[in-house]
Amino acid sequence: MLKVAQFVAVVAVANSLLAAEHTKDTLQQVQQSMKSGKAVLIDVREQTEWKAGHLKDARLVPLSKLRDKASRDKLTKTLPKKKIVYCHCRSGGRVLIAADILAREGFDIRPLKSGYAALVKAGFTPAKK
Repeated sequence: MLKVAQFVAVVAVANSLLAAEHTKDTLQQVQQSMKSGKAVLIDVREQTEWKAGHLKDARLVPLSKLRDKASRDKLTKTLPKKKIVYCHCRSGGRVLIAADILAREGFDIRPLKSGYAALVKAGFTPAKK
């Protein structure tokens, strides 16, 4: 069993491997950038979460697909390299992993700390079921 000091060290190393940080852009800036066509929004949750509810203007790009090289190559061909790519998940954790992956592919990726429910509460439009 790991001792507390060992656990803290492991967590510190794991966190240092993730270079991405949540964007400082406000949710209002995100909405304005999307409305003006300067940005797109992707949802990195999985298909089952997407089916349970998703944002009208988001595209599904599951983290599991981004982790797989063949799937990632297919997905990234459909994303605009000349636009900001905002990404969200349920609670702001998976977006950091997705952001690291997409940044290495040359995208201006900006992970949102706000998850799906918080975005809906902030005024983002949920898709009709």
